[in-house]
Amino acid sequence: MAYLAPFLVLSCLLTLPLPSLQAYYDSSTPYYSYNKPMNVIDSCWRSNPKWAANRRALADCAVGFGSNAIGGKYGSIYVVTSPLDDPVNPKPGMLRYGAIQDKPLWITFARDMKITLKNELMVNSYKTIDGRGAKVEIANGPCITLQYVSHVIVHGISIHDCKPGKSGIVRDSPTHAGHRQGSDGDAISVFASSHIWIDHCFLARCTDGLIDVIRASTAVTISNNYFQQHDKVMLLGHNDKYTADKVMRVTVVFNRFGSGLIERMPRVRFGYAHVANNQYDEWRMYAIGGSANPTIFSEGNYFLASNNPVSKQVTKRETKSGDWKSWKWRSSRDLFENGAYFVQSGYGSCAPLYSGTQSFAVADGSKVPALTSNAGPLSCTVGKAC
Repeated sequence: MAYLAPFLVLSCLLTLPLPSLQAYYDSSTPYYSYNKPMNVIDSCWRSNPKWAANRRALADCAVGFGSNAIGGKYGSIYVVTSPLDDPVNPKPGMLRYGAIQDKPLWITFARDMKITLKNELMVNSYKTIDGRGAKVEIANGPCITLQYVSHVIVHGISIHDCKPGKSGIVRDSPTHAGHRQGSDGDAISVFASSHIWIDHCFLARCTDGLIDVIRASTAVTISNNYFQQHDKVMLLGHNDKYTADKVMRVTVVFNRFGSGLIERMPRVRFGYAHVANNQYDEWRMYAIGGSANPTIFSEGNYFLASNNPVSKQVTKRETKSGDWKSWKWRSSRDLFENGAYFVQSGYGSCAPLYSGTQSFAVADGSKVPALTSNAGPLSCTVGKAC
């Protein structure tokens, strides 16, 4: 039973059994076939058997705060033909060569490939990295950095076992290569960037976080991803003194937080997070946490606690005083299983106040297992519905 503050009401919903996932695994990377009801993002494009002929239509399918991220919608198609990497002088055909270009590009892959980057991949503005139609992994090396950029879409990629980048020269545009001090080992680091959409990726087992959104980044949607086997999953906000993160607006929707996760799904500082229609299989410490007075609206999620009696609470506040009682943390239409509960706080509305293009209908928590059953990279075949 959820904890109810005296001034709040929380609806409890009926249990819906977890659906079986028809998935195949290779190197612990799930890819899913088209076999379940689709959420609003997926229904925008997946049922069209001609999706590969108009890949850029995907850019019109995002919801939430990152819905205006256009990526490379108005650019040419760039095809990655080589899994090799050169951080300083990338060659045509490499992923890095396309990612650093100044012009908009929609980046696709000629075939299945596993890319081990030699240093962090600096992605320039107006880029889409689209893994549909191939099994693409970025793994066992430094991974993706989005820094001082806008309008980037990352879709359908497996990003796992990321390592810290080394100090050295890394190219971030055709005309500039600068000295980097080394990356932390995040799967995707979003730093002072806006209009970002991360969709249908698999993320696991990285040295640092899986997704970091920091340094006043905003207008971000994180959707349809499968997270697994990691400690600190998702950080929204740089630190407890970086007040510029008050501008941050992030939508976390239709994700599957799978087995082996410990905390930060997400952890929020200062800004606003709408956490909606996600499935939480378990958490070892907490699921949703924060510090420095963030606003968090948990809506229509499915929370399944583990059997550990000390890991039932969904929420955790990092504070040395009792000021957390005024923080706006709300739960609406969430479903709590196996003793899970959410400690609410604060007064007044905490609705996301989306614009017309950002808004979407949020389902009750009981519907979430179906809506998230195809989280992670999809197995898409050209000429068939994905």
